[in-house]
Amino acid sequence: MKQLTQQLKSGKMEILEVPFPALNKGYIMVRNHYSVISTGTEGKTVTEARKNYLAKAKSRQKEVRQVIQMVKSNGLLPTYKLVMNKLEAPSSLGYSCAGEVIAIGEGVTGFQVGDWVACGGSTASHADVVSVPTNLAVKVPQTVDLKQAAFSTIAAIAIQGIRQADLRMGENCLIIGMGIIGQITYKILELSGMKPIGIDLSEDQVRLSKSAGINHVYNRNQNGLDATILEFTKGQGADAVIITAGTSSLDPVEYAGAMARKKGKVVIVGAVPTGFSRPNYYRKELDLRMSSSYGPGRYDGNYEEKGIDYPIAYVRWTENRNMQSYIDFLTSKRLDISGLITHTFPLEESPHAYDLILAKDEPFAGIVIQYDDGSELRKKVELNSHNYLPEEANVGFIGAGAFAQASLLPNMKGYCNFVGIATGRGNTAKHVGDKYGFNYLASTGDEIVADDSVNTVFITTRHNLHAENVIKSVQSNKHVFVEKPLAMNEDELLDIKKTYEQTKSKHIMVGFNRRFAPAIQELKKLFLPEQPKSIVIRINSGVVPPDHWVNDPILGGGRIIGEACHFIDLAMFLADSPIVSVSAENMPDPNDLNNTVVINLKMENGSIASINYFANGNKTVPKEYLEVFSGGTIAQMDDFKTLKVFGNRTQKFTYKGKDKGHANGVRAFLKSIKEGTPCPIPFEESHLSTLATFKVLQSIMENRKIVL
Repeated sequence: MKQLTQQLKSGKMEILEVPFPALNKGYIMVRNHYSVISTGTEGKTVTEARKNYLAKAKSRQKEVRQVIQMVKSNGLLPTYKLVMNKLEAPSSLGYSCAGEVIAIGEGVTGFQVGDWVACGGSTASHADVVSVPTNLAVKVPQTVDLKQAAFSTIAAIAIQGIRQADLRMGENCLIIGMGIIGQITYKILELSGMKPIGIDLSEDQVRLSKSAGINHVYNRNQNGLDATILEFTKGQGADAVIITAGTSSLDPVEYAGAMARKKGKVVIVGAVPTGFSRPNYYRKELDLRMSSSYGPGRYDGNYEEKGIDYPIAYVRWTENRNMQSYIDFLTSKRLDISGLITHTFPLEESPHAYDLILAKDEPFAGIVIQYDDGSELRKKVELNSHNYLPEEANVGFIGAGAFAQASLLPNMKGYCNFVGIATGRGNTAKHVGDKYGFNYLASTGDEIVADDSVNTVFITTRHNLHAENVIKSVQSNKHVFVEKPLAMNEDELLDIKKTYEQTKSKHIMVGFNRRFAPAIQELKKLFLPEQPKSIVIRINSGVVPPDHWVNDPILGGGRIIGEACHFIDLAMFLADSPIVSVSAENMPDPNDLNNTVVINLKMENGSIASINYFANGNKTVPKEYLEVFSGGTIAQMDDFKTLKVFGNRTQKFTYKGKDKGHANGVRAFLKSIKEGTPCPIPFEESHLSTLATFKVLQSIMENRKIVL
């Protein structure tokens, strides 16, 4: 299949051959017939991408500050590589489309193969095939023009603005900005019994609106405009003003204040500044409201990704119901926006559409991309045809997000053979596949597992998919490297253990990289395995937003399972002895997250460890610090940059950069496969570290020590 992409580094646009996107639980797979270019949002994105580095920095000062902080923390070269990888990767565009359902994900009801649907959201991109969650898709009757139905998401933005205006039949509304959203807003207000009037800075846009049947539309700079609007509103001013313009000027919000009637409403739909002057808003007691995208449910992972709907008795209009109301207008034939569609481009010529938007050489409103819905599509993309010896490490990747691209793949090049890769998004697979010379891009992880030429599977998906992919891979006689956590709960962990014990000839290694950090390796040499040790590990983990997927109990499992497991494993590694008991205390959190905890471990050889995992600190302080006390010696490791030893003599070791052991760990794993040596981290230790992590949560819940 083909997809339109843009490189953020240069703004270069390409039509790439990519694999089908992943069909997740609660998703449907759709073959696009049409998708719509958002001339405002996408036009801004493309404009930003085509700027030079200096201009990009000026317009993205927040991101620049984040990069500077990253340089201070991680060093210049790692930060440069991370940023350039992001800038060079092809990114998707688009969020409104329509087509035919070709596959149904697990747990989906209400849709079937063959249905016509309109789709929205970040995965509803400009591509032959898209995979979208059910709450961002609505059925389209086959009597409806699919080209018009493709505007459902953009129309939902207009509809949500109207709902925020809370207008009644017969009331009037001033629309500022007569682009495609402004024009759809006008049409829907008019057919709903309201009296709209529109203005725009562009005379071309005014003429275009009039040619589409919009009568009351005027140039913002027209002489006597105030009087025209007052006459239209019978001298009272607008009952509501909906701003659908996109500009850095304060004029729209200031003019809205001037033209609204007393106690009127001003609704901001477009991207405009809100630093208005006080008099009009104060004297008229105006109600200023924001309209959030398509409507309630937007940016809520539970609603959009998990499909948990809002009860209609409490939230009458969600983003999905807004999309559906637009389709209902089309179905009833009361609304026809065909006159608003000014341009249609085949997918192969779609980059020219963005040139048109940026050049502004001719007026435009609705711009549509049309797909060849009769051509044969390939789910899998072949890139190379290298043949490798079976005794080598022949790797397949399931998942290849930011972490894999930054910390694993660069450190594996030259130490293994890259065979196949499957990721959630086809454009990501294409970027990684080309960069590292993979043989093919798969549409599902199952294709990687079933490939006999792959003997080693790397699993770097979201946490909830780790266990099932580990089990499938082991059952298919593959070596497995899985990023932490190994599992999300004790039942999954038990299933993995049972599967592993059926065939212990293959490796299962968890990405507990800190064991392999140069500072840790040097520290461990200082002590004998049988020496009891007192270990203190402090982690300034930083704040992660409560709605981040890592904090989701289903997708991420929380930060103890997702990250604190690293330090539990590290403590056991330094103690050189199995964990025998766990106790933990957490700090109360307004979101009921166990993100600030003290974990105490007891080891079989008498060693003890205290892990202070704190999410309530300041990011200017280094993240990780640990001390080991034993036999009159103290070792202090500061954020993998320095190691100080206080014993018979004082020593200090300084390390270049902040090497957390990713390269050493993954290379040791690959070497063990090629040489047939034991796994660098025995499965039994990975299992025990993971089990101890689950016992931390049990200890907090039951308020007691847990003996393993």
